[in-house]
Amino acid sequence: MKKILILYSIVLIFSCSNGGDGKNDNANTPQPEPEVWLIDKNKVLDGGPGKDGIPSIDNPKFVEAQSQVYINDNDLVVGVKYNNEVKAYPHDILNWHEIVNDAFNDQSLTINYCPLTGTAFGWQSMSNGEPSTFGVSGLLYLANLILYDRNTDSNWSQMLLQCVNGDLMGDFPTTVNVIETNWLTWKNLYPNTKVLSRDTGFYNDSHYNNYPYGPYLTVDDFFIFQVFPLNSTLPFKQRVYAIINNTAKVYQFSDFEGGNAIVDSFNGKNYLVVGNENVINAFELTNDFSNLNFEYCFNDTEVFFKDNEGNNWSIFGNAISGPREGQNLITPKSVVSFWFAIAAFYPDPEIYSN
Repeated sequence: MKKILILYSIVLIFSCSNGGDGKNDNANTPQPEPEVWLIDKNKVLDGGPGKDGIPSIDNPKFVEAQSQVYINDNDLVVGVKYNNEVKAYPHDILNWHEIVNDAFNDQSLTINYCPLTGTAFGWQSMSNGEPSTFGVSGLLYLANLILYDRNTDSNWSQMLLQCVNGDLMGDFPTTVNVIETNWLTWKNLYPNTKVLSRDTGFYNDSHYNNYPYGPYLTVDDFFIFQVFPLNSTLPFKQRVYAIINNTAKVYQFSDFEGGNAIVDSFNGKNYLVVGNENVINAFELTNDFSNLNFEYCFNDTEVFFKDNEGNNWSIFGNAISGPREGQNLITPKSVVSFWFAIAAFYPDPEIYSN
């Protein structure tokens, strides 16, 4: 104990000493510039595990849909169809890793999911024009994931879809459309999908049966990182679909029970919003497609909706057959999210009403 006290005293003496000549040794030492963020730095919080404390999956393995045994029909997955490959990323794995750095026929994508806001995005694995992987920074903004790129160590807000700190501050990722739905719906859409394997190199198979955040999903007003202000127009943890265009417009899954195709306007643009109680996607109706009448027609195949010209369309807005075969509808920036997160990032969002 005496040694500890002596060492502590020595540290205090040196830390308080001015060198004995009445001058401050640091007076003329240049001080570092304060760290600059595009967002309110006071709302950037340390999530706890630290940088890469939640490990990204950088060498993902996959299994065939028919051979997997660990996903139940109602389990949520993030689905991606890109560059002629189809893959599913179960929430049970994403809850523990949040980021998967993957490749679709040599085109690198970063699939990222924030369990605290219930939001998933996919974007090209690039930073500063160069290929890069992304990792979990350990920081949160409004309870939402902040990623960092391993090229420049810049920080990226997932929900804002923007680099908010570092050398690339102000840059935007190039996003790809992802679908969040349950496993039954996804495998009916794409029976040949590959599925992210639990063989991640980090945890054993049974580890992924456990949810890491206790009652977070089931207790509506339970928050690990409080977000202010909270908008109580809808239940905080209700999953909603939102189109993002400077502000946001929200669609509730209950409006699509049994299947529905809605033509709606928001922020000066017209959209087709189509889905059912398990999955929703939206498409911008540009002049080339504004004269079409669309109808939901999902019947456990890749065809998800059709139009009056006889075209059949996929959930991703690709014309599978018909006069417009090969054409693609434009997908806006959109996300499935807990209501509280949409309302925090895009205050007073518009809510669709029949």
